[in-house]
Amino acid sequence: MTADLPPAAARRTRRATGRAAAIPRPNLLYILPAAVFFGFFALLPLVLVVALSFTTWTGIGDPEPAGTANWERLFDDDKVFAAGRTTLLLTVLSWTTQTPLALLIGVWAAGRQRNRAVLSAIFFLPLLLSSAAIALMFHRFLDPNFGLAADLGPVFGFDDGNIIGTRGGALAAIVFVVGWQFVPFHTLIYQAAARNIPAVLYDAATIDGAGRVQAFWRITLPQLRNTIVTSSTLIIVGSLTFFETILLLTNGGPGISTHVLPFLMYRAGFENYEFGYAATIATLLVVAGTTLSLLIVRFSGFAKMRSTLEGL
Repeated sequence: MTADLPPAAARRTRRATGRAAAIPRPNLLYILPAAVFFGFFALLPLVLVVALSFTTWTGIGDPEPAGTANWERLFDDDKVFAAGRTTLLLTVLSWTTQTPLALLIGVWAAGRQRNRAVLSAIFFLPLLLSSAAIALMFHRFLDPNFGLAADLGPVFGFDDGNIIGTRGGALAAIVFVVGWQFVPFHTLIYQAAARNIPAVLYDAATIDGAGRVQAFWRITLPQLRNTIVTSSTLIIVGSLTFFETILLLTNGGPGISTHVLPFLMYRAGFENYEFGYAATIATLLVVAGTTLSLLIVRFSGFAKMRSTLEGL
């Protein structure tokens, strides 16, 4: 119809139509409060920590420039490499235990039955507790003299009941305690995502003769792909920050078998008063966490942000 109009009128009509069809977007002022908050509480401290890593400081007086001495010490420190291996091991164990448990429980909890809602509410209670309180509680449970470990230890092959007295037992205890606290959080993510899967997909699968197991593998898992990537990123990056649980549960023992990078950072800063070296370890953790996040987004295809409901 615009072909019958004068050229100027046709251009005005096309511009008006384009504006009407355009999706309204908020302007940059909407993100200003969040940007200020993020810059003040995240970017500024990060810049200060990076700057501190090139100094020596005991916490008293002014930091003194040290050049790259802290970084040279970092790459020559055997304890850092040992703690890095332990950190990597705990990250892998945390992901391989939390992901399948949270996924299965989340899909189950997505049901509409009344008993599932009640059980889910009880199951999510660990999310209300602090990591320090949970670590102290399990430390009492695992006490070989007065805790439950004295009775349960022999069942798992620890005749003296000292489960956290060996490297394997201490690592298993850390993974269990962290999972006990955070599996409900990831379960909540999977529950919300599973409830958004259209029921028509399952109805079509039922008509085609698919059972529950086939529907889970063919429908549920593909629809939860982006959710799995998100949850995995949180687990992997979060595993790099294990500290209070290890400090209160094993105190890095037995020996140095459960020393992780955040624990070394704590000891360097608040026990040895080497805040410059502690800042160097902190910077390494930031780089490692950021790199892992970018790799997960890059190789999982999550960066494309395509909806699993596209075409429905």
